[in-house]
Amino acid sequence: MSSRVDGGAPRVKNRAPAAVQITAEQLLREAQERQEVQFKAPKQRIEDFEELHEYRGRKRKEFEERIRRTRGKMREWQAYASWEASQGEYDRSRSVYERALDVDGRDISLWLSYTEMELKARNVQHARNLFDRAVTLLPRINQLWYKYVYLEELLQNIPGARQVFERWMKWEPEDKAWQAYIKLEERYNELDRASAIYERWVAVRPEPRVWVKWGKFEEERAKLDKAREVFQMAL
Repeated sequence: MSSRVDGGAPRVKNRAPAAVQITAEQLLREAQERQEVQFKAPKQRIEDFEELHEYRGRKRKEFEERIRRTRGKMREWQAYASWEASQGEYDRSRSVYERALDVDGRDISLWLSYTEMELKARNVQHARNLFDRAVTLLPRINQLWYKYVYLEELLQNIPGARQVFERWMKWEPEDKAWQAYIKLEERYNELDRASAIYERWVAVRPEPRVWVKWGKFEEERAKLDKAREVFQMAL
């Protein structure tokens, strides 16, 4: 209905539900939800578990079909393994990665993805073992060595990092690798060790720029006699 105020135009009453009606609806809904939780929760949990099981089975079938069709595409394998890890199924994820490595064990991105999975899951020893396998199989791939030594230093395992560097230097890698080893020793104030690495570096690569770097290093740590000796040997 409408009413008039002071003979003016009719004023329409607010037709929205009153606050008490909303509250009543909420109370009824909450009461119903409590009943459902009380009497149906166990059944719902079983249904959710079954649905999850079905979902995982369906996804695995899809992934298996995809890698069957595109066996050589490592991205498909990585997607499969990453999905298993996202489900907390780390053993299954490892199994997929290992199968992928059997297909192409020289794929660098596959090794990096595998180790990253283990590190995210805080399986440090597994990651170490993977890096060890990777650099043994692919000793010329510097990226793998860098990742390996970085992990050991991150874990404050400096002797372990040195061991990895020593293995790496046997392959006479690029100059940046030698410099990375020297910087490791400098960070921990092991300057005599750093000097010894310079000496090995110039033996592998006796180029003027390397001699100069070594000589300047000795000067900066106030070993002037050693610096003079280095520059004389360089002549």
